[in-house]
This record gives sequence, structure tokens and C-alpha cells, in this order.
Amino acid sequence: MKRCCTLLALGLLTLPALADGLPPGVLGALKAAQIPASSVAVVVQPVDAGKPLVAHNAAQAMNPASVMKLVTTYAALDLLGPAWTWKTTAWTEAAAVDGVLSGNLYLKGSGDPRFSIEHLWALLRQLQVRGIRHIAGDVVLDRTVFNVPAIDPGAFDDKPMRPYNVGPDGLLINFRALRFTLLPDNGRPRVLLETPSDGLRVDNQLRAGEGGCGSNWKDFINVRLIPENAGNRLEFTGTYSAACGEKALNLSPLAADAQVGGLIRSLWKELGGTLAGQVRGGAVPAGGKLLATHESPPLAEAVRDINKFSNNVMARQVYLTLGNDTEPATAERSRQRIGDWLNARGLRFTELEIENGSGLSRRERISADSLNRLLLDAWKNPVMPEFISSLPIVGIDGTMKKRLNGSQATGRAHIKTGTLDGVKTAAGYALDAQGRRYAVTFLINHPQAQAGSAAIDALLVWVAQRRAGEKSVVLESE
Repeated sequence: MKRCCTLLALGLLTLPALADGLPPGVLGALKAAQIPASSVAVVVQPVDAGKPLVAHNAAQAMNPASVMKLVTTYAALDLLGPAWTWKTTAWTEAAAVDGVLSGNLYLKGSGDPRFSIEHLWALLRQLQVRGIRHIAGDVVLDRTVFNVPAIDPGAFDDKPMRPYNVGPDGLLINFRALRFTLLPDNGRPRVLLETPSDGLRVDNQLRAGEGGCGSNWKDFINVRLIPENAGNRLEFTGTYSAACGEKALNLSPLAADAQVGGLIRSLWKELGGTLAGQVRGGAVPAGGKLLATHESPPLAEAVRDINKFSNNVMARQVYLTLGNDTEPATAERSRQRIGDWLNARGLRFTELEIENGSGLSRRERISADSLNRLLLDAWKNPVMPEFISSLPIVGIDGTMKKRLNGSQATGRAHIKTGTLDGVKTAAGYALDAQGRRYAVTFLINHPQAQAGSAAIDALLVWVAQRRAGEKSVVLESE
């Protein structure tokens, strides 16, 4: 008995002391950030077998921010398949005669999350190849694949023109965004409109700012949309520092029909076509004739964009697509389908609350234990390669490109991150020093959460430093 106790004591002395269920480096970083351990949930577990190395506040329901995208994208890959595609189609009621389409042209969306300017140009080009030069009627935009209420883009954070606040759209084109390039020019900033938008006038009243170019340079620029008789005027005021050099600024100032209308008119004109009518919302009539189709790249590519770069708009499009097994799709149907899918896989997450599937929400909730179980389940799924490869690589790309560069964790972890006011999160997979893989989840919900990145980084380095044969004490704290 004495020998047993002596061996146990010696074994414990060789282990890092995981007070409160967390490695010392993590606890130190939390203390420096003034974040109590009670506001943190962490689970680290080998993907192949064994109990968690760390399980701290694992059952506590917390806001995951953009880490919720892991639920949405894994469900989409498994339910729809990595090769799933969206089709955007063009319809007419009658054939064109001598280059003239006497009626309306209908564009019907399928919820494609990244139907871009280039794709729209190619679809319009198909129309011209099929003999249409002049559209005498209207261009009608059919968004009926989704049945969702309009959202207030400024409701979440009072930044209504930021593209990440754009709501879901059955015919989303170019993320409903306009790209501007800002350039210092002889002491006065220039604003270049890169995205075609017929009827939009840029009114540049920016002044040169003093000092350097901080990460918050966008906060010094004010943008206002002013309706005019012949279109809209976009007024830029505020300051832009010459130290910023050339910067891209993406904005979503226009309503859906106005944004698509300006884009279609510009591209159609560039192709040499003419349009007599309006660009407006509507639906393809019964008896409409399919004229042309654009098929998207596969879902696996969309999932990569969503997770690598935390694209909220694309995540919401994919989330609603899950509810499109009975058209039109609704958020409630998507919620139900994900719940049914989880239950069928033995993943009963009783605390799970999904609002839009992107994590851009104050309501969404999940526990670290549930996220950990999701990651372990995904590891055994045939779509595992597509799922893991969609996650940012620490120190290499995506939202983790500038994190832990040159550390022992660089290139050894695929981690999805999340950030909201009062929320900092991360979840994914990490390799230890001997190549064993672990599922890692770290959730922080606290007013000081923005200072919590160092604690998350400390956990990833702790995993990267582990070696085969090291024993660990599994500590669970609630």
C-alpha cells in the first residue's frame, strides 16, 4: 500500500498541476485578462479513445459566437453531401424575336451563398448567346426559395452597412456588398467604386487624417446613403490617414433590389444589351420556360470559405438551405432538421439553441461538452476530410493566420474562432508533439472576453507540447 501511494505521488509530481481543471499557462493568462475560471468552459479529448484531458465547466450552456458555424457546416456536409450545388436560373415566358425579349426576364435564386459578379456576368452572357439583346419588360428577381422576414441590419451592433450584417436572401448576389478602394492622393483621400452600380453616385468628402493607421481605421469614416431623383448618392465624410496606404472597404448600403438592379443594369450595358423596364422582386410564373442556368461550385468549397474566414452571410445561406427539403425554406425548418439529424446520430444537445446558424447572435447557446462530442463524431464521419480542411490552420491561414506564428502550435491545429462583445471562443482539432490528435473546445463568456485570446493560445501550445506516455489527471470542474 505504501509503495502504491509513493508511486502515485511521484506520478502526480511529474504532471502539470491542472488546478480548476485548466493548465497553469491557461490559468495565468485568464488571471492576467481578469477573466474568472467560472466564465470559461474547456474540453480537450483525444479523438481516437480515452477520457478528456481537461473538462472544465463542460456542461454549461454558453454563447459560442462563430464557433456555431461548426454545427451548421458539419450538418450541411453530412445531410447534403460535399458535392451539393446551388442553381441560379433564368426564365422567360416567350422566346426572343430578332434580339428582343418582349416580356419579362426572371432570375430565380436557390440560396447560393456566393453567387458573385463574375457568375452574374456569365449568366447574362448566356442570355445574349441565346439571342437576347433588348429586354422590353422587367427583370424580375425571384427569392421565393427562402421564406424569411426582413431583418434590420443595424439591430445587432448599430453598423447597418457592414456586410456581415446582411440577412439571408434567396437570390443573394455578391453578398449584397459594394467594394471601394481608398487611396491617399496628394494629401486628400480618394474613394474608388470597384463594384459596378448603375445609378449610384459617390460623394467623397473625406479629409486626410493625422497619425498612423490603426486597426480601427474604418471607425473614422462615416457613410450616408442619400436618395436622389436619378438614383442614390453615397456620402463619405470623416478622415482617412495617408499611413493606411491603399485599403479595401466593403459596404452594404443598398436594399436588395437596388443593389441587384444597379449591378444588372451596369453589366447588361457593358455586354451591349439594353433594358427598358425595371429590376424588381417577384416570382417565376407558372409555365415559364427555363433559358439558362448557373451551377455553383460544390458545398465543400462554400464550407471552406465559411469556416476559414468566418463568413456570416454564407453561413446563414447554408443554414436555410438545410430547411429547403420542403420549399420554401424557413429558419424553423432548418432548426428542426439539424435537431433531428443530431438526435439520429446520438447527439442529444438539450441546451442547444440556434437562431441563424452563423453565431452572429446573442441567443445562440451550446456547451463545450456538446461541441466536443460534435467534433468527435465528425472525426468518424466520411465527410471528416472536407470538414477539418475547412478550419483555419494555426499560424497559417484564415482567422488564425496571425495567431501563434512561430510557436510549437503553428501548423499543428485546425481551429475555428469566434468573437462577439463579451464572447471569445475557439474549437477544432490539435496535434500533440507525437502526432496524436485531440478535439479542443474553449468558450469564454465574460465582459473581458476580448482579452482571452492569450488563454486560448496557451491551451493550444499546451496540447502541442504534450508527448506520448505523459500521464494526466482528468479534472472536471463545474
